[in-house]
Amino acid sequence: MEDTRKKPIIEVKDISYKYAEDHVLEHVSLNVPEGAFLALVGPNGSGKSTLLKLILGLLKLQSGKIKLFGEDIRMFKDWDQIGFVSQKANSFNTGFPASVFEVVQSGLTKKIGLFAFPKKKHREKVLDALKSVGMLGFQDRNIGELSGGQQQRVFIARALVSEPKLLILDEPTVGVDSRHVHEFYQLLGELNKKSGITLILVTHDVGTVTDKVSHVACLNKSLHFHGDAEEYHSLDEKELSTMYGTSVQLISHNH
Repeated sequence: MEDTRKKPIIEVKDISYKYAEDHVLEHVSLNVPEGAFLALVGPNGSGKSTLLKLILGLLKLQSGKIKLFGEDIRMFKDWDQIGFVSQKANSFNTGFPASVFEVVQSGLTKKIGLFAFPKKKHREKVLDALKSVGMLGFQDRNIGELSGGQQQRVFIARALVSEPKLLILDEPTVGVDSRHVHEFYQLLGELNKKSGITLILVTHDVGTVTDKVSHVACLNKSLHFHGDAEEYHSLDEKELSTMYGTSVQLISHNH
């Protein structure tokens, strides 16, 4: 079910993609309305990463169309409107020589200028971004000294510091202690509600996150489901297993 009340930030229309003869996406159409929190789910090899790369302009379209903020992706230039946090973002070793402040400030390089000095307003943006993810007070710590969950919060702050309208997160709980996963999703839900930022979350942990998201899209080469989270909850085990290509049971964790 599409949300027609708000304009779509992303419009994907009839996308297909293949590597050599391997078809990874087949006729995928998907709209993401402004202010949505979309969970993109599916088994390994289902095409989720390829779809993200197409939306981020990292792969060239082979067929179909993509519009970002109403503009054809081939003409789109305002990439500062889109923040991205990859699942590899928190793979720092303890000797990495950068403070939390420096990591977040690196998200402003384009606005500050490569060889220019940051100004007071840039410092304030960094501190605001750290505050929004609950990491204010950690700005002088070395990024490599933090836990996986703390590092991932810092990288969300780095993505948020340029004030994007859309934030895409690819498996962001990889490396996050299981005890802190719920807290992490709580943070994303609050960011979505308080700031109105549109979120796309690629996750395998759909049972834990469905009480936070507004929409779910299930991808397995083609799009098997796209609707609101309530509709997704109403699917039975047989329907879910058909989507995933394997037996699956949806378990919702309400805290």
